[in-house]
Amino acid sequence: MFHDFDTLRIIERENLLFEEEQTAYKNLISKEVEKASFLIIGGGGSIGRSVVKELIKLQPMRVHVVDINENNLTELIREIRSSEISFQGEIKTYVLDVGTTEFYHFFMSGPRYDFVLNLSALKHVRSEKDPYTLMRMMRVNILNVESLSELMLQKGIKRFFSVSTDKAVNPVSLMGASKRVMELLLISKKDVLHVSSARFVNVAFSEGSLLWSFLRRMEKKQPISVPRKIKRYFITLEESAFLCIFTALFAASGEIFTMKLEKLKPVPLVDIAKNLLNFYGFEPFFTEDEKEAKFRFGELVKLNMWPVYLSPPDTTGEKEIEELYSDIEKIDSKRFENLIVVLPEDKQACTKSSRIIEGLKKLLEAKNWTREDIKNLFQENLPEFDHIDTGKFLDDRM
Repeated sequence: MFHDFDTLRIIERENLLFEEEQTAYKNLISKEVEKASFLIIGGGGSIGRSVVKELIKLQPMRVHVVDINENNLTELIREIRSSEISFQGEIKTYVLDVGTTEFYHFFMSGPRYDFVLNLSALKHVRSEKDPYTLMRMMRVNILNVESLSELMLQKGIKRFFSVSTDKAVNPVSLMGASKRVMELLLISKKDVLHVSSARFVNVAFSEGSLLWSFLRRMEKKQPISVPRKIKRYFITLEESAFLCIFTALFAASGEIFTMKLEKLKPVPLVDIAKNLLNFYGFEPFFTEDEKEAKFRFGELVKLNMWPVYLSPPDTTGEKEIEELYSDIEKIDSKRFENLIVVLPEDKQACTKSSRIIEGLKKLLEAKNWTREDIKNLFQENLPEFDHIDTGKFLDDRM
C-alpha cells in the first residue's frame, strides 16, 4: 500500500515510534522469540497479519494462526511464501472461531504454546446498533477471552496477551466498555496466568478503519466521507505489531502497555483526507451536502478535485478526545522512552467484570435479549461507563 514514510507523511509525523525500544531491546527480543512457539488468534486481520510478519522475521520455532477469514489467511501465507524472508520454523493457519467445538479440540490436541496472542476483536463503535451484532461483540471481546484463559489453564500455557483499545478508558461506547471488561477479566487472572494487554490509538489504514475506507472509496471512484471537527492520534501497522509483541514479551502480569501521547500529535481527520488526496494528485472539494458529493463526482474528478462529504460528529459512542489511561490508574512513565505502563488494579476491582460476564451468559441462556438489556448490564456494573447514545449511527451515513 504505502511505505512507512508515505504513511507518516499522511498522518503528519516525521519519525517512527518505538525506535529507542527497538534498538535497546533488539537482542533480547530475538533471544525470547527464536526459542518460542506462538498461537495468534485473529491473525487474519490487518494488525494480526502485521504481528505474524514481524514475528517470522525473528525466526520463532512455531507460529500457528487462527482466524475466521479464510481468504485473509490464504493471502497471509501467499505473502509470506513470496517474500524475501526465508522462515525456517513451522507456520500453519486454521480457519476456526474461538468458543466452538472445533477450536476446543484444535487447542487441546495441539502443542503447548509459549505465547498466545489474541488480536481478534469487534472494534467498530457502530456494531452496537442492534442487539444481535452487539451480543456478537460481547462474545468476541469478552466471553471468548474468558474461554481462552480457561483453556490455557487446562493446557498449562502461561503467557496470554489480548489487545485492548484507547476506547476502554472512561468508555462512552459499548465497544469500549466491552474492552474495559476484558482488561479487568485479564487482571483477575494475573496470579494464575501471565496476562498482558496494550491500548492502541487509531492504526492508520488498518482494515475497516476510516483511513482504509478512504482508499476503498477512491478505488471505487466514490466520494470520501469524514466527520468534521474531530482530531485523532495515529500509529502505523508496523508500530502496532511491535507494541503487541513487545508487551507480550516484557510486560509483568496484569500490566497494560500504551504509548506516550506527547510523542504523537492529534491530527484533524479532515487534514488526513486532504493529505491522502494530495498524495494521489487530487485536491479535496469539501461539502456538507451528501447529494452534492455524490452527484458532482464525475465533474469534479475531471478537474483533479475529489468530493469530501463533511458529516456532523454526532453519532452514538463517539468520544471527543482520546485517553490512554484514567486519572485513577497508577502508571509508570519512566520504564521506557516511548511507552507508559498502566499498573494492575486491585483484584477486588475486577469483581465488576465477573458480574457482567455472568449477566451476558444469562441473557444468552435465555435466548432473548435487547440492546437495552446489555446496555443496562454495563451501566449497573461498570461505574466508569458513561454512554453517549444519540440514537444516530454511522450505518445511516455515507
